[in-house]
Amino acid sequence: MATTDKTSPRDRLLDAAGQLFYRDGVSIGVEALCRAAGVSKRSMYQLFDSKDEMLAASLERRIPRYAALLAPADPEAGTPRERILHVFEQVERASTDPDYRGCPYLAVLVELKNPEHPASVVARAAKEQLERDFRTEAERGGARTPELLARQLMLVFDGASARAGARVERLDDGLATATVTALLDAAGVK
Repeated sequence: MATTDKTSPRDRLLDAAGQLFYRDGVSIGVEALCRAAGVSKRSMYQLFDSKDEMLAASLERRIPRYAALLAPADPEAGTPRERILHVFEQVERASTDPDYRGCPYLAVLVELKNPEHPASVVARAAKEQLERDFRTEAERGGARTPELLARQLMLVFDGASARAGARVERLDDGLATATVTALLDAAGVK
């Protein structure tokens, strides 16, 4: 990771944490994080109380970029059905990247297993926001049971991203969007 004098040590740590935690998992060591960021351990502990706090901060920082990746360029364009399908088209597209490891928030929740861990709290909030977004679109689209549909969409989203991230499933053939289309049809979403 290249560093510049213009980037603060905090930002370099958060950038390195985001990349390394996503690529290698949350068990990556503090020394490796500091080395990648070009920051001393002492500086890291002056900026963050713990590696756990840094992980949570890196996840929090990533939320706007992740949400923007999933959202259509114009959030009011198209129908609710098209906006929901867009999310899954983005997952399918992202899954073709050789560095794709699935949803970073799901990965943290699965890896940590502790719902009280600071990073789990951030990850769960990100996942809950996506579910609320699905429910809102389902309501706008006239779904018979928007809450149930939102939960089903989350199941497909998490399953598709986890399986593609683990390289046990390919999504480049439209499998996720086909599955979601069947759910949307069954729920009556326009």
